[in-house]
Parts: sequence; C-alpha cells; structure tokens
Amino acid sequence: MSFAGLNAAEIKTALDGCAAADTFNYKKFFGACGLAKKSADDVKAAFQIIDQDNSGFIEEEELKLFLQNFSAGARALTDKETAEFLKAGDADGDGKIGIEGKSSLKGRALFPTHLSKDKHDYLPGQQWPLNRSASHLNY
Repeated sequence: MSFAGLNAAEIKTALDGCAAADTFNYKKFFGACGLAKKSADDVKAAFQIIDQDNSGFIEEEELKLFLQNFSAGARALTDKETAEFLKAGDADGDGKIGIEGKSSLKGRALFPTHLSKDKHDYLPGQQWPLNRSASHLNY
C-alpha cells in the first residue's frame, strides 16, 4: 500500500536512496518521496497507515516496518535506524509517537511540514520559519 497523493517515481527514488542497511534518514526520505510537501490532512492519513494496530500511536515495531508502507518489498529498518526515527518523534520518551498529546507528531519535527521552530529541521529549499500553529491541525 502507498500513501495517497505521492508520486510513484518519487517513492521509488526515496526507497532506492535508503535500500542499504543503516542509510535511512527520515528527513531525506520525506523530501525525496514528496511527503514533506503534503498537507496536515495528508500527514494525518500517513500516520493512520503507519499505525497498523489503530492504537493512536506508532510503536517501535510499526516504525521498523515503515518503508513497507510505501512498497511491500521494501526492507525493514535496522534497530539503529528505528531507534533514531523513534527518538525524532517521541516527545516524552515513552517509546511511541502519537498524533495528539505529549507523544505527538505535532510536538516534534518528525514530518518536516509540522511545527518545528528549529531551522535545522527543514530540508534545503523549505522556508523557515513556516507560519504554522497547532490550532490549524484539527485532529
């Protein structure tokens, strides 16, 4: 299954860019596949796809299989990649990423289009700071 609205060629390029173990970088991946340019609604839809058990959180095992959401034949993330990815989105250190609340995509710059105030969380070519606030995200 792939995320709606993403270009298949961009997804392939993004997956090819991290085909080798320990080469995954979520910021580069989101930029390459086009997810970094998507709306809050698209990001919410992506979250719901990754949240395989519909718990409202992305846990470590779901994150490990992140690339397979884009292509069934994609590799699993290594333990190191999974830990780094989880750390980037886990605002309160509880080991999971939520769509709302303390462990939230809104609270961390996991998806580059979301709420970061740190210019280093943006990909080259993105404007900083983006004029966004949590009030426009009606989850």
